[in-house]
Amino acid sequence: MKKLSSVLAGGALAAATIFASPVLSSEPGEGVTVHPIGTSTANTVVSTNVVIQGLKELGYDVADYSEATPAIMYVAIGNGDADFTAGYWNPLHEESLARAGDAAVPIGALTTGALQGYLIDEATAQKYDITSLSDLSKPEIAALFDTDGDGKANLTGCNPGWGCEKVIEHHLDEYGLRDFVNHDQGSYFALIANTLARFDEGAPIFYYTWTPQWVSGVLVPGKDSRWLEVPYYSAPDGSEAASKLPDGRDLGFAINTVQIVANKEFVDANPAAAKLFEVASIPIEDINVIMLKIREGEKSPEDLQRHASDWIAANRATFDEWLDAARAAAE
Repeated sequence: MKKLSSVLAGGALAAATIFASPVLSSEPGEGVTVHPIGTSTANTVVSTNVVIQGLKELGYDVADYSEATPAIMYVAIGNGDADFTAGYWNPLHEESLARAGDAAVPIGALTTGALQGYLIDEATAQKYDITSLSDLSKPEIAALFDTDGDGKANLTGCNPGWGCEKVIEHHLDEYGLRDFVNHDQGSYFALIANTLARFDEGAPIFYYTWTPQWVSGVLVPGKDSRWLEVPYYSAPDGSEAASKLPDGRDLGFAINTVQIVANKEFVDANPAAAKLFEVASIPIEDINVIMLKIREGEKSPEDLQRHASDWIAANRATFDEWLDAARAAAE
């Protein structure tokens, strides 16, 4: 009987230990509202929608997405007017982020290998043996890309406030191109539509773009277009960065990592959300596929939400790993 009592007592102790073990809350964010912010670019919206779905499954309420330029959104996050963005391009947006001080912090590596640079159509590149941005300093080469009759090449450029426009303006001075290139700015996607129309007509084109983005799915580098190298890397702030393709060509823009930036107080108060921001990762190849669908017309707000939901469904095991890590961090 003593032996049986010991066994029963041991079993009761084991059961008590099991039931006393902490149980992870499936919704550690319950009762907390999160305010997302970001640019209007579709790749940022889709990535943000993936993160938002993760927050919702962790129990957070998520407010409507606010649109802003980089110069505004990091200050808004630092001030607590927004909680996070999934569109921080590191190092492109460093200057804008610095305005928020220590109140806005970059987290994780949402998408790696994001490129930017200058391209021309492959046919013109081959015909005139154009490989470098410096070739545009030859008047006869610049004139090939003249669309307004002034003899200068017209570059389809970057929207004011995005950050890339500062790099382009710096390059025009640094490489001695100010007298040979016009930097056309306005609504990027309206400008690139005109560029595509010229390409379809067989005319030479000269444009700036970035990846992830649908443009390189339509004007495929190496087939329809060619990346132009620069003489040497030069950034407006004098910093150094990795900017070369695997074949050694220097694109002139730092190869960026897209990160989440969040309000520090929010991060400190919400370890589940902070861990989600840290571990979330979307391959650039997947974003490029989605961007091509957007180019083909699937671009409404509902479409952008569906693209995010479809990506989650196709990567559910990975997505669940993010959520498990987030829930564990909340304990």
